[in-house]
Amino acid sequence: MSYKIIVDSCGELPEKLKKDRHFESVPLEIFVDEYHITDDESFDQAEFLRRVRESPNCPKSTCPSPERYLEAYDCSADHVYAVTLSAQLSGSCNSAQLGRKLYLEEKGEKQIHIFNSKSASVGQTLIAMKIQEYEEEGLAFEEIVSKVELFIEEMNTSFVLETLETLRKNGRLSNMKAFVASALNIKPVMGATPEGTICQLSQARGMVRAIDKMITDLVEKTRNPQDKIFAISHCNAPKRAKEAAEKVRKTGKFKEVFILDTAGISSMYASDGGIIMAV
Repeated sequence: MSYKIIVDSCGELPEKLKKDRHFESVPLEIFVDEYHITDDESFDQAEFLRRVRESPNCPKSTCPSPERYLEAYDCSADHVYAVTLSAQLSGSCNSAQLGRKLYLEEKGEKQIHIFNSKSASVGQTLIAMKIQEYEEEGLAFEEIVSKVELFIEEMNTSFVLETLETLRKNGRLSNMKAFVASALNIKPVMGATPEGTICQLSQARGMVRAIDKMITDLVEKTRNPQDKIFAISHCNAPKRAKEAAEKVRKTGKFKEVFILDTAGISSMYASDGGIIMAV
C-alpha cells in the first residue's frame, strides 16, 4: 500500500524527509505585530528573533485551515496520516480532523488518521518517523494507528528556555517572577503533560545545569532506550545542542541521536537559545 505522512510545520523534518515523496509539511502562520510569516522554507529565523526581541508583544500563530489539510489528503496514497501540534496548544489538530471530514464528504472513503502528538517540534518528528518505519514493515493501517498511538503515550518531550521574555509577554509569568529568575540565572525545565499541555518540571541555575537535568530526567523515563531515537532541536544554539547530543551519546543507551534547527512555530515556543528534546 502507498502512504503519505503530513506534518504541520511545528514538526521539523530532517533534510532526508523533506525530499521524501511520502512526506508533506503543512505550514502554520506567525504574526509579530503586523509582520506576517509563513512557517515554510522561507522562514528566516534570525529576522523572526530580531522582531520578537524588539516587540513588546508576544508573537501569535494561526493554524492551517481545514481546506489546506483537505488539499494534502487529496493524493494517490492509500494510507494518509497527519501529525499535528498538541491539540492543547493549537487548533491544528481540529483543522486536520475537519479536513478529513470534508474529504470523506466530498471525495468518498479513504483511510486517513490524525495523530494528536500531545507534543511539538521533534516530538512530532519522531512520530512521523515511527509511522514510516511501520509502513515500510508492511503493517496494516489499523495496526500502525494502534502502535503509533501507544508510541505517543510513551514518548516524553521537554524543553529549557534561555529567556523568559515570551512567557512574560504572554502573561504566563509575572514581571516580578521573570525579573527574579533572570537576575538569579534560573532556567525552567518545561515538559508536556499526558494531555499535551505545557508544565514546569524543574529548574536549575544556568543552562548547562538545566540541560543536564533535562537529559537525566528523559533518560530515566525512557523504557527500552536501545530501541529509541533521542531527538534534539535548538533555536539559534547549535553549539549547545551539539554538546547536549554528546552527553546523550555518552550514556550509550539510545539507538540514534540527531539534532535539528527549530522552524518557525518551534522557535516561537522555545525562544532564542532554547533547547527541545524528545524520546
